[in-house]
Amino acid sequence: MSDIAIRHAELRDLDALRQINAQPEVYHNTLQIPHPSLEMWEERMKHPYAGRKHLVACIDDVVAGHLVVSVEPNPRRSHVASFGIGVSAHFRNRGVASALLAAMVDLCDNWLRIERIELTVFVDNEPGIAVYRKFGFEIEGTGKDYALRNGQFVDAYFMARFKPL
Repeated sequence: MSDIAIRHAELRDLDALRQINAQPEVYHNTLQIPHPSLEMWEERMKHPYAGRKHLVACIDDVVAGHLVVSVEPNPRRSHVASFGIGVSAHFRNRGVASALLAAMVDLCDNWLRIERIELTVFVDNEPGIAVYRKFGFEIEGTGKDYALRNGQFVDAYFMARFKPL
């Protein structure tokens, strides 16, 4: 099996990011919508919000997954980050999500002064919940009818991980 390389996303990754997020298996479990445009991804990459970092996981120089971590801009919450992640259906069950999460946790714990990492995950996304628990995330509550998916509202868990003392 090939190694997974993690790096910051670059403009050359635009079409790969668009293609990953256009996969039904990805947007089904994220807040992305079908048919993302290349222009939208270009805007996101060329003009990122302050405190936002895009990471990609590559296998044999192919972008296999993407994680974006956002540090809260409010000074009272500057110790908090949230993230979203997507892994290409072609690279599932190969450790891509774990590699991206390990890199993000290291970035938050050792470089960005982050004490708390938050996420939301649909309650029926069992593989996602399992990998988040593996990295120390715990369920803190449930958001009823959190988001619309395939024409129906879906609940989501609020999960968080605190930096170990």
